[in-house]
This record gives sequence, C-alpha cells and structure tokens, in this order.
Amino acid sequence: MPSFRYGGKKGKKCSLTKSARHVIIRTEDRGKLDPNMLSKKAWKLLEKLELNFQLPGSGVEVHQVRAKRGIKKLCSQVRKTFKIQSDIEFAGRVLLDRKSKVPVIYTENLFVKFQQGQTQRSCKKLLKQYGLSIKRKVSYARNGYFVSGPKGCGQTVFTIAEMLLQEDAVELCHPELIRQTQHRNAFPEQWHLKITTIGQHRIRAHANIEKAWKTTEGEGITIAVIDDGFDLTHEEFSGDNKIVFPWDATRKIEDPRPGSNDNHGTPCAGVACANGHHGASGVAPKARLMPIRLDSGSGSQDEAEALIWAADHGADIISCSWGPGDADWRNTEDPKRKTEYLLPDSTRLALEYVTENGRQGKGCVVTWAAGNGNESVDKDGYASSERVMAIASCNDQSQRSVYSDFGKAVWCCFPSKDYASSARTRGIWTTDRSGAAGYNPGRSRLGDRLGSYTNRFGGTSSSCPGVAGIAALILSVNPKLTWREVKEVIKDSSDKIDQAKGKYDSSGHSEWYGYGRVNASQALKLAKQR
Repeated sequence: MPSFRYGGKKGKKCSLTKSARHVIIRTEDRGKLDPNMLSKKAWKLLEKLELNFQLPGSGVEVHQVRAKRGIKKLCSQVRKTFKIQSDIEFAGRVLLDRKSKVPVIYTENLFVKFQQGQTQRSCKKLLKQYGLSIKRKVSYARNGYFVSGPKGCGQTVFTIAEMLLQEDAVELCHPELIRQTQHRNAFPEQWHLKITTIGQHRIRAHANIEKAWKTTEGEGITIAVIDDGFDLTHEEFSGDNKIVFPWDATRKIEDPRPGSNDNHGTPCAGVACANGHHGASGVAPKARLMPIRLDSGSGSQDEAEALIWAADHGADIISCSWGPGDADWRNTEDPKRKTEYLLPDSTRLALEYVTENGRQGKGCVVTWAAGNGNESVDKDGYASSERVMAIASCNDQSQRSVYSDFGKAVWCCFPSKDYASSARTRGIWTTDRSGAAGYNPGRSRLGDRLGSYTNRFGGTSSSCPGVAGIAALILSVNPKLTWREVKEVIKDSSDKIDQAKGKYDSSGHSEWYGYGRVNASQALKLAKQR
C-alpha cells in the first residue's frame, strides 16, 4: 500500500488504501467536467456516479459509484472509457485514508527539504537523479523545494519520496497529498459583542467587545483571513486602506473574490474586522483586512504559501477557519473520530516561518478553528499545533456549543451558534456575500440591500476570526508583544464560564473551553501592563 512520512526519516509512517468505489478524473483544460463533451458511453457511465468532491481550478474531480453491486467492474469501465476521452487527461484509482475512508489525492508533486549543509548545486543534482523537476524553490525553508515527478508516474511518487527521504542529504520529503478542505462553519445578532435583547430574551454571553472599543478598535493592525473567497465590494469593507495585499493563493492572482459557491470567507472576515458603518461590526472594526483566497484543499503546497504571503506582506494576525474533515457531531460512531490528521511538513514549516519571522521577528498571531465534530481537536495536526491558538465555540448561555471540538489543545472559546434546544439565537450576525449568493440570499432586514448580511453564521468558523479580532485589539494597544505573549494575555484574561461543568484543571484549563471565554476589555488591561 502507498505510504508517506511527515517529520523526516523518524516520522510516523502512514499508509493509504485503494478505494473500490471511487474514481478520480482530471480534465485537460483544468475546468469542470462537461458532460456535453463526453461520448454517449461515457455520459451514461457518468450518470451512475456521484460527485464526491472537486478541486476548483485544477480540473480534478472525485466520483463515487452509486451502485451496491458490480462496483469493481463499473469502476474499471469508467477508468477505461474516460481515459480515451479527448477532454480528459487522466482517469484512475483513488486512495483513501485507512480509518476515515476519506479520499486523499496525490498530485505527482513532492515537498523536499535538504539538510542545512547542502549546496544548491548538490540539491539540484540529486533531484535530477530521481527524475524530478523543480517547480519552485520554497522561500520559507532553507534548501526547500516543491518539485514534480516524471509525468504519469502515478503512485510511484510515493516510492520516489521514500527513497529520496533515505538519502543522507535529505531532511524532509513527502508527496503533496490533498484532502477536501472543510470550512469550519456550522448551521445557521451582534450578541457576541455586547449585552443584547433578542426576541424576549436578554443575552449576556458576550466577549466584552464594546467596552474594549473605548480603548481601541484595532487601529494600525492587519488581519489576514485565509478562506474560500471574499466580497471585496461589500459596504463594510469599503474605505481607504481597509483591504491590503489581496491574494488568491490557488489562482496566483491579486483577486481573491469568491467563486460560485465560495460563501464562507466574507462572513469570517466580517466577524474579524467589518467596519460597522452600515449593518455589522467586526471585533476590530478599524483593523485592515488582508483577504487571501485558498481553494486548493488541505495539504496542498498552496496552503503553506498562503501563510507565507500573509507574513511577508505585513499581516499581524492570521485567521484560519478551515481544516481536515470533521466527524458528524451527532454520531459517536463516525469513523472520522478515529482518524489522526497529521500536519504536512510543508505547512508545519510555514507556520514556524510566520511565527518566527512575521512582524519583524515578533511573530504573527495565528488563530485556528478547533472544529465542529464534537471530537478531540488533539487528533487535528493543524488546530493542535503549538504555533496556533485552537478556538472552540460557546453559546448564548455561556455553555459549550454541542458541536465544538474539545481537548488539551483548545486555547480559549468565543461566542457562536448552537443547536441545543435551549438556544435563543439563530447564529452570529455578520457580513454576507451581496446579492443572490451567500447564507442569506434575498432582501436584507436592513432595507433594500440584497443578501448583504446574515444572522445564520456560526461554528468554530465564526469563533476563530472573533479571537483574531481580539488579538488585533491587543496588538493595537501594545504592538511590542510577541505572538506567544499575545497567547498568554488571552489565557490570563479569559473568563471561566460554566465552572460547574467545565472541569477546569489546576492550571485553569478546560478541555471544553480552554482557558475560558475571551474577555476583550480585560485583555487590553493586561496587554498594556506587559
């Protein structure tokens, strides 16, 4: 079975298994598969498949056989038939994570990092010996390269990676392995900012944001939000210098506006730093927004380079409301609960770079959504990284949101949506894509503007940029703080909610709430004392 290692020669060996019911298809023009361009036979076969997921801009689609019988034969027919279609570059087998059975795409590309003492000439020579072509040199890791294997090498890329890793000159090497990115958004008003009355209920479960605004609103600080796309023309992101250094890490252009289904980034950015001039305020309304679109899947090289772009272009905080797939929070038997999602070396080194080199060496503060699977965040190498803060969700009654991930890595929590029958709010009120798209298409309650706001946003996707906004307030009053010191300020200023059930340990940590629900006003007091 194909296998790979993150962490070098002594890293954990992880094996993948071949799927009996999935087929991967890649188009020649890197666009979506067009059924009208297929032969009659291929078109009929396509009707027997169900789209599992796709990687926009790469022409890659993973399909699953609907039938319960004759699966092996049908998959073979699909591969043979689609391979000879003029518009199809590749049709082949799919690899799965052995525990979760989630598809993992290999790209015939590798991440390679040579030992420190190797010269550029010796690095290139060894790569050439293995038939590898340099796509680009990696800026954030010395002697790091993103390379491609021989065209059509297929699963041999795993063998090449393992052989190369055994070379004395090589420190790290693994194939580019991509999983479907899951935005950490739950189901579907500004009760998270201040005491608010909604319907008949007085909601007192906020993060003390409004009081903090008497001191600062995030002036002079830049928040990078890495997500699926952003409505750059939204009225709450208008103004001189509000949006800085926009980037699309997937398409490699300076235009991160959303694709047809990219609804997630706009509300995330709104929770962090919407202006608050028209209908929704972010936690840090006067902070600048650096919108970075990423639609390449978890584990891609683009993922690492999105982080690098943020640090190299002046981001103070980086907010990431996405990660590997969550389990079904209702289903305690979901196999995803048993899956450990390791952090690729390429992304791990990028996180080290942004926390060591960002902000002139003081390090970027990185917030990460803990996840919405009602499972252990400690199995998620992204959110549990020591370089980030894993943000959980609490509800409008100062208790844990039923879906929120838990564990030792949870740093703190922030108010968000809940599904509990006792919930009094529908979600977080924030910016939405304008017009017919978004979470709340149609007429806005604020007047004739269509789809500009939503009250249905939630999940740890909403909590994560909320804490990013608080980090912006902290750095606005004390920009000398390092990223570790910002984490400590948040830790020491958070409120211990739900003390009866929170099970806080002797260090003040709860696996549900971390060190508690963030308190912006108290955090600013501590920040000014540091």
